[in-house]
Amino acid sequence: MEPVKIYIRRLKKNLPVSLPRYMTEGASGMDLFASLEEEVILYPGERRLIPTGIAVAIPEGFEGQIRPRSGLAIHQGIGLVNGPGTIDSDYRGEVSVLLINFGETPFTIRNGERIAQMVISRVFRSTLVEVEDLPPTIRQDGGFGSTGV
Repeated sequence: MEPVKIYIRRLKKNLPVSLPRYMTEGASGMDLFASLEEEVILYPGERRLIPTGIAVAIPEGFEGQIRPRSGLAIHQGIGLVNGPGTIDSDYRGEVSVLLINFGETPFTIRNGERIAQMVISRVFRSTLVEVEDLPPTIRQDGGFGSTGV
């Protein structure tokens, strides 16, 4: 597997911030870390935008997908509102993570805690061709629940 070079910039000189990193050899996502001046308490049902203190330059033809951490989801009920989120190749602002507390108790986020993961994926652009009729399939327009439980 050939690595994709991602340029990264630390945005907060006064606040130590960990750069994203793969936590195991086989990990597909890099963990992202909270960059907070003070801790944030996320109450049940509440959502907050949590900064990471970094900006990235993702090459054209790729995207960064922001995904929840399974450990936070199973143990604390913490997920993403817009998961997976997308970092486009032309975005150069701070990477932030929109967390939500689906759990029953408040959850405290501290500086340096792992809050999400970022997966770099190839993107394919499409050309839309307007037609009068679409090619037929067996399913046709069967939507939600049409293929069974």
